Amino acid sequence: MRQEALMRLRAAMEQADVEVMLIDHGEMLAWLTGYTVSETLYRACLVPLSGEPWMVLRQLDEVPCRAQSPGLEVISYADWDDPWFTVAQSLKDRGFAHARLGADYYSYGMTVYSWQQLSRHLPDVVWRDLTGISDRLRSVKSASELQSLRQAAVIADFAMRQIAVEVTAGWRVRDVAALAARHFLQQGADTGETGPIVIANGDSGFLHATGLEQRLRRGDVLHAELIPKVNHYSARLMRPLVVGEISAHRRELAQQLLRIQDRQIAAMRPGVPANEVDRLARDALLNSGLRSAVTNVTGYALGLYTRTPRPSDFSGAFHPGAKWKLETDMVFHMYISAQGLAFSETVRVTTNDAERLTTLSRQLFSLADN
Repeated sequence: MRQEALMRLRAAMEQADVEVMLIDHGEMLAWLTGYTVSETLYRACLVPLSGEPWMVLRQLDEVPCRAQSPGLEVISYADWDDPWFTVAQSLKDRGFAHARLGADYYSYGMTVYSWQQLSRHLPDVVWRDLTGISDRLRSVKSASELQSLRQAAVIADFAMRQIAVEVTAGWRVRDVAALAARHFLQQGADTGETGPIVIANGDSGFLHATGLEQRLRRGDVLHAELIPKVNHYSARLMRPLVVGEISAHRRELAQQLLRIQDRQIAAMRPGVPANEVDRLARDALLNSGLRSAVTNVTGYALGLYTRTPRPSDFSGAFHPGAKWKLETDMVFHMYISAQGLAFSETVRVTTNDAERLTTLSRQLFSLADN
């Protein structure tokens, strides 16, 4: 159990008049306890305002949970048992049958069905809605979290540099992804999951496109978004790589996009509203004619990612309606794209300005045309 995280959580519980908090958000579990697991079967950590927290999960996961979160009490159940009943009974056994029970209804673990089952087994609890708390509490990063993000950023820089050096015309996109995955693992990433690597076309649709069997040809733009994770913490980096000679038009387009994003990153200081940072990129793209519409966010929160359906965290996203304010040690993935080119950086907000954790040269790369 991470004591700093526990203190933050209990302060929020006290403010919301919550006696026990039910944690089933995968990333919150990892942040709080050091352990997380898939949602194959329901699992949760129960945190009282005072006293020791405990975890409820399937028996198969008990050993790794104890290893990764030593000292945490674990209650386990057989795969055919009712997990929600086990959670409810653990609360009743500790005198919390009538407790004010907090839950994050935005959690992927808190499905409608899970809430119905818990409510059936706990008819006398008073539910407290703490929707979004699992993301809010984790928005400002600790020194250890920043260290993991820095390590992930170094891996992203290295792998992108190797793509620029090794890849040539004729490679399949699949081969490029395999190269990036190999470098991720060799450099210490948690997994070989690379992020989208595609042949780019259009303003933004290519950012999440697929096409692993396509082969690179002269004139193609290879879009690479690298998302290595270290201790579950993901840094992100996008660069465009042109096969063969870079045209004057593409070179100028790249410079325009980089100048716009440089101004946006320079504005990222504590206390600045997110929509003001967003406007610097959005308005410039539209007013310059580089894009006819910008329907995507221009950045979003980075941090801890585990085995959940969410590959990106939009709890802190940059868009016209985002009135929340930046704080020191928040970390974001800031990206910009137009006409087949996309650039992005992992950016930390410091006490006075912004720091790029990804430090690779901000340029349009050229791949050899054999």
